[in-house]
Amino acid sequence: MKIPDAEKPTQLGGSLRLSGNKESGVEIPALILKLPGVEKQPSSGATSPVSGLPTDVSAIARRATAEAVAKAGLRAPVSEDSRLLPALYRIASLIGETEDPQAALQTILGELAALFHATSGTIGLLNPDTGKLEMEIRHGLPPDVADIAVRLGEGITGWVAFHGKPLLVPDVAADPRYLALLPDVCCEMAAPMEAQGQVIGVINLESNRLGGFTEADLALFVRLTAESTTVVQRLWQFRQLQGKARQLEMLITIGQSLVSKLEEQELFDTVTREARQIMNVRLCVLYLHDAARGTARLVSVSTTMTPPPPAGDTGVTPLPRGDLPLENCLIASVLHARRQIEFHNLQSPEYADVIDLPRNEGLHSLLAAPLLYEGEAIGALGVFTEKPHRFNNDEKRLLGALASLGAVAIQNSRLYTRVFQSEESLRKNERLTTLGLLAAEIAHEIRNPLTVIKLLYGYLDLDFPEDDPRRKDTQVISEKLDQLEAIVTRVLNFAKAPSSLHARWSVAEIIEDTLVLIRLKLAQGKVHLHFQPPVPPLIVDGHKGQLQQVILNLLLNSMQVMPDGGEITIRCAAEDRGGVPVAIIDIADTGHGIPEAIRDRIFDSFLTGRPDGTGLGLAIVERILRSHHGDIAVLATSPRGTTMRVTLPLARP
Repeated sequence: MKIPDAEKPTQLGGSLRLSGNKESGVEIPALILKLPGVEKQPSSGATSPVSGLPTDVSAIARRATAEAVAKAGLRAPVSEDSRLLPALYRIASLIGETEDPQAALQTILGELAALFHATSGTIGLLNPDTGKLEMEIRHGLPPDVADIAVRLGEGITGWVAFHGKPLLVPDVAADPRYLALLPDVCCEMAAPMEAQGQVIGVINLESNRLGGFTEADLALFVRLTAESTTVVQRLWQFRQLQGKARQLEMLITIGQSLVSKLEEQELFDTVTREARQIMNVRLCVLYLHDAARGTARLVSVSTTMTPPPPAGDTGVTPLPRGDLPLENCLIASVLHARRQIEFHNLQSPEYADVIDLPRNEGLHSLLAAPLLYEGEAIGALGVFTEKPHRFNNDEKRLLGALASLGAVAIQNSRLYTRVFQSEESLRKNERLTTLGLLAAEIAHEIRNPLTVIKLLYGYLDLDFPEDDPRRKDTQVISEKLDQLEAIVTRVLNFAKAPSSLHARWSVAEIIEDTLVLIRLKLAQGKVHLHFQPPVPPLIVDGHKGQLQQVILNLLLNSMQVMPDGGEITIRCAAEDRGGVPVAIIDIADTGHGIPEAIRDRIFDSFLTGRPDGTGLGLAIVERILRSHHGDIAVLATSPRGTTMRVTLPLARP
């Protein structure tokens, strides 16, 4: 008879591995798949009451199993070991039938109870936080029997967990270790669940008959417990991998979310909220560290309360706001050590004096990680649990990754803030420069007619007698003309850049520093900028701030003619003009070009092609470049774009 594919055991090189444990497993010849004559044997149509397989196949399985057991030197009788193969098959098949370890454990306990005719049974797993064996799965127990947790060495299951050995108690009344849960239990056997040499739990079966289990039952029970442990371990590992995959996706999402947060408080709240959710904890706090002052400041709190409490309120007790001295803070140890630290029991009296902990009996354990940037601790991220908890390595790595993302995001936010401040300062300087140059231009325009008036007044040679009142008037006029000339001269001198501020600068450095100021505006305007620093570097002698003003004005003009985005290309080169080496800077955009009506007058003051323009930008650019013995010109313009050329003399070696 041929067994359906769905019921076939796994074949490994002509043999069947019946246990995940290589040392204790038995390889049985693949009798069902390869035994000669099996397919040709007639079937009686009956099934074995033990295995559920056809009786003829079951008989062959029993014979082959007995031979393999005898070969392995096991003491189990042949009549008992005939149950091994079907039971192993049913347990091993759970890997493909479910992804839930709890469901698998429940099925395993039911299979074992049915196989050994047990009246009740439990599976207890060791809790690493409490060190106790906690009842996880039950079978045959009344609903009113509470789940219990036993210490290692307590009761029969506690003894098995402590010693890592199976135990058979034919008469529980005669064993002082027995803890009675049901009044009619007479016999009990238990086997440890071991993984990588460590006991992780105990499977326990009970019978209401004296001597309900035998030594042969115990031997078979131990083998099936080992296989069950392997199956559950695989399911746990699979679930753990699924959890890590979800965590990785969440970390990527969190990282993308944090990068987009530029406002600091919004960023802080996002860090604590996401950390609390992904770590599945009650409370998460974020402190910033001021190394210069030796203080820490609470900047964000996230709790599971609904609705969320006010800022600084954990939902248990308000945490202190403001700058806290580190000598009185628990997180000081994290900041000083620059590594994660776990605090297992916050209810201990040793933490009574620290001021940065919420006072509530519902919070027991804390894991805190430093926010490190370039080796310096800029803050700390802490998560609190409701129950005593020992954080595993995966949880520590996860919080460390969140802290690293938070540190980078906070530094980026601070950098963006400084960039915005620099850009605003530059804009103010631009307005002041515009005002100064405008005043200088006005003064220059006043100076010429004033000079003419003063000369003509002198030619009049008005000389009145001492007693003539007009003599005093002419004297006042002369003084006021001199005063006006002095004012105009001071304005013109003030508008000139002091020569002491001139220095040697790399053209590439001036351009790159300017690009830093407007990179956000470029991104917002969907403008792609291309710039390759020249080799060798071009060195000019000038005022860096004014030269940056030139580049900035030209770039802003290019961006304003590309409202839907575009490209800006900056090219630098050196040329020789009449024996004078000069630096050439070409700035090309893909805008709509300069209107033909104003092309010849774009450097005139108060000429603009925009409704909100002042008409002074290019006039100021030209004046700055001429004060540096340079020049500016329109190299090319068309509906496909414009190229402006800036020329500056190279510094002499």
